[in-house]
Amino acid sequence: MTDLETTTLTASEVDRLVGDRIRRRRILMGLTQDQLGESLGISYQQIQKYETGANRVSAGRLYLIANRLEVSPGWFFDPVKSDASSDDFDELGSSRLLMEFVRSFARINDERLKTVLVSLVRAMAEEEDEDARTGNGELHEQNQIR
Repeated sequence: MTDLETTTLTASEVDRLVGDRIRRRRILMGLTQDQLGESLGISYQQIQKYETGANRVSAGRLYLIANRLEVSPGWFFDPVKSDASSDDFDELGSSRLLMEFVRSFARINDERLKTVLVSLVRAMAEEEDEDARTGNGELHEQNQIR
């Protein structure tokens, strides 16, 4: 069961949801509105209207957008199908730094290197969590300054 099946949304709310997911996926892929529009044969203004939910995306156009953004059309409706959890994506999805990291990471071809980087980031995040739980964060920062 998808989130849309458990929640009652209006058509306009669904349009905004789909538009927001188009925007996020476009940015994660490192595309501008102009680049996406050009690849679809439409203007960047039309992409902008889709992304804000001002204009509805037809089924055929959504299919083409999904192909260009390398996801299935259903991905735009179901956050479970995304690479990140919806909570993580909502919290971090608009961060330009995160998007720059994801785009750069995606350009790395060496799978071993990608695995090492994921392990490194995971270990750093776990250390941050541990510092927050034990209150060692301030002490850790003071040691780095010295």
